[in-house]
Amino acid sequence: MRVVKTDKEFKGFFKLLRRRAAGTDNQVLENTSKIVQAVRAKGDRALSSYTKRLDGHSKIRIGQRELEEAAAMADKTLVKALRTAAGRIRRFHEKQVHGKKTWFMEEAGIKTGQIVRPLERVGVYVPGGKASYPSSVLMNVIPAQAAGVREIAVAVPTPSGNLNPAVMAALKLLGITEAYSIGGAQAVAAFAFGTETVKKVDKIVGPGNIYVATAKRLVFGEVAIDMIAGPSEILIIADSSADPSFAAADLLSQAEHDELASSILVTDSPDFANETMRMLKGQLNALARGNIASLSLKNYGAVIIVRNLDHAAEVANQIAPEHLELMVRRPEKFVKKIRNAGAVFVGPWSAEPLGDYAAGPNHVLPTGGTARFSSPLGAYDFMKHMSYLEFTRSGLERLSGTVETMASFEGLTAHLNTVMIRRKKGLV
Repeated sequence: MRVVKTDKEFKGFFKLLRRRAAGTDNQVLENTSKIVQAVRAKGDRALSSYTKRLDGHSKIRIGQRELEEAAAMADKTLVKALRTAAGRIRRFHEKQVHGKKTWFMEEAGIKTGQIVRPLERVGVYVPGGKASYPSSVLMNVIPAQAAGVREIAVAVPTPSGNLNPAVMAALKLLGITEAYSIGGAQAVAAFAFGTETVKKVDKIVGPGNIYVATAKRLVFGEVAIDMIAGPSEILIIADSSADPSFAAADLLSQAEHDELASSILVTDSPDFANETMRMLKGQLNALARGNIASLSLKNYGAVIIVRNLDHAAEVANQIAPEHLELMVRRPEKFVKKIRNAGAVFVGPWSAEPLGDYAAGPNHVLPTGGTARFSSPLGAYDFMKHMSYLEFTRSGLERLSGTVETMASFEGLTAHLNTVMIRRKKGLV
């Protein structure tokens, strides 16, 4: 990991992080665009063709019996853990819905408000190529269910047509009956435009590889999307009171994701930094994915030495990390200094993987600095808002002068006429 001690060094590292998160490879964009357009034009024929070419089978829909048979093969201890996690995740996301109810306000002759409705149909993409992620099923499906979405379709790539028991168990646990054994850009296109087998959705959520992310960019506008997920990242703010073995372990928890992951320690204690680096080396050797973690730390890891903890907060707010851990004295008070982060883990016992799996809050978080303006996936992402306006005759009279003045100024005479015609005919 690089050591950053000056503002100039930090600016260089910050530019590196931004370049890591920016843009899409031109060749990836070209290839993805071809897939998306083929599925849009040819439907199932293109969807089956790409599934055959990329995953080794041509089946699109996963039958309910297939799903249940595969789910029955899942490890029973894992299923129990999924049930515990699902309960906590559901309770958290149902709380989010309480603050998003329809509301109205009234004055003499005028009633305005906001009507809240769930989306009708959502497509969830669950990664399933190199690994299986039943946690992604929970984190993307449950908030949609909490919001009241009636139709939830799930796409999961199945290399060689083999259904993953853990993912199928998660689908069964949540009562999902519409699942497709498709992946990649072709699955995103099928959700966005619809095919003979796959019905078009209103919104696509869920993480995937660079082709999935690029396809989501291309179909945005035809449907809504959650976010463009980038490589994982963690930033830890620690002072001399922290445990360096905790910090080292948590930095590695993100570094093992992939070579583009970023793990950053920000501290005002050079001694703590040195001890954490020593711990890192020891723990790295014991990891199954040690080679990946090592490359991640070398390319995008950093130990940033700051003047004081106020400076540490400034650095964190500038980077706006996906995961932010606070290993400082009185961390619950330090939270007030944080403006930009996807999720904040407060205190030494709040290890980041708790949030990945079972704490309750969503693990789908803004990356690449987008926490400056984005939020974690939540029940609110599956709801839409309609404005409500109701006027009586006296209510129209109260605002008619204001509307007529503004419409006349903007030269929109038809707008003006809608109010004037009501007054001239004596309806007011």
